[in-house]
Amino acid sequence: MAARVAVDTGGGDGPPLLDDLMPWSVRPLRTGRPWVTAPDAASLRARWDLLAGAEGAEQEELFGSTRSRTPHTPAAALPGRHTGTRAFAREPGPCPEPVRVLHGPFDEQWMIPDHRLIDAARPELWRVADAHQLFAVEHGYVPQDTGPALSATALLPDGHSPAGRPGRIRPLYRRPGGSEPNLTPGLAALLEARYGTRVTAECVLAWTLATATPSPAGPLVPLPAEAALWAEGVELGRELLRVHLRGARGGERPRLPGGRRPYVRAAVPALPDALAYDAGDGTLAVGDGRISPVPAGAWDYRVNGVRVLDLWFERRAARPGSEGLAALGPREWPRERTSELLELITVLALLAEARPRQESLRQRIAGLAGLTRDGLRAAGIVPVPAASRRPASVLGHREEGPEGQFALL
Repeated sequence: MAARVAVDTGGGDGPPLLDDLMPWSVRPLRTGRPWVTAPDAASLRARWDLLAGAEGAEQEELFGSTRSRTPHTPAAALPGRHTGTRAFAREPGPCPEPVRVLHGPFDEQWMIPDHRLIDAARPELWRVADAHQLFAVEHGYVPQDTGPALSATALLPDGHSPAGRPGRIRPLYRRPGGSEPNLTPGLAALLEARYGTRVTAECVLAWTLATATPSPAGPLVPLPAEAALWAEGVELGRELLRVHLRGARGGERPRLPGGRRPYVRAAVPALPDALAYDAGDGTLAVGDGRISPVPAGAWDYRVNGVRVLDLWFERRAARPGSEGLAALGPREWPRERTSELLELITVLALLAEARPRQESLRQRIAGLAGLTRDGLRAAGIVPVPAASRRPASVLGHREEGPEGQFALL
């Protein structure tokens, strides 16, 4: 069991907040309707076609109107996306190509990237989401939770929280192309002088993955005096980052050593109705299907107190209570879904295996003096300049606004 960390709210004599180190953050997306995301892209296309073919009251009901969006609401195109900007009811157009997103911790899904369907899409995130970008996603604070404070992804994250307490989304870079790191001015130079080594934005992200702990004010990130501890934490964090990214950015997809890799021992049925775990032989039952070996650490891996595998399965299992567009999905369990489950088990197993090293590092750091928020203030790093908390001006082309007018940014 992970060691319990004393709660700190980021006081002046305590460790800095992640907000002190990576100051630009964005609130989670608010879709307003669940059917714009799905575990598979084909379901989204089917939902679009049904909605576009409906009219009047039927379309209104399928759409799921809110104060922000109805079928009659025009909206600007999302940055980098060529979609309709006129009201959906008047001119839906063809279904945009679904994009891969991170729907909450460790759940890779698909989304329809049409701003007319999303209450709050956070366009500032879409502007910087490219092949060079990474995102730190805070999990939010849940009392007594011993799970991770944040995760990292190369996908566009929606910031969904399994416990309903979402944190912030922090891009690693403020501009496309991996330029202008999202670090507080002067921080990298201060850490380089402190540790005698080059410090990049990715170093800070890696260190944060390895050492951050949750608090009501946001993740706390200790900064020790010893260069050896910093180097150890960054190396551990890079290992964690490679697992989180699942082969993105040219890395290798996560794998367990031979003999410990999970395999399908009995095929998953067409409509599995339950997920269960046998700790005795390390077998995961997916309906009548069987997957093993599955380490206990992967099965019991939790975020905000919620078991990740349970949540992943619930979003994909048959949902008798679902209605409307959200009920449209595969009639049978797709083969690729089992492959995704095997990869998720591998990711969680590797992260669980790293926890003892993380706890050991945190305990050693906790017993030593480190750089506090007061220390950052004395060094002139905080308070953070207001401009560093706002999005950078990244517009290199005109973006189409509602009703085809061009947006001025």
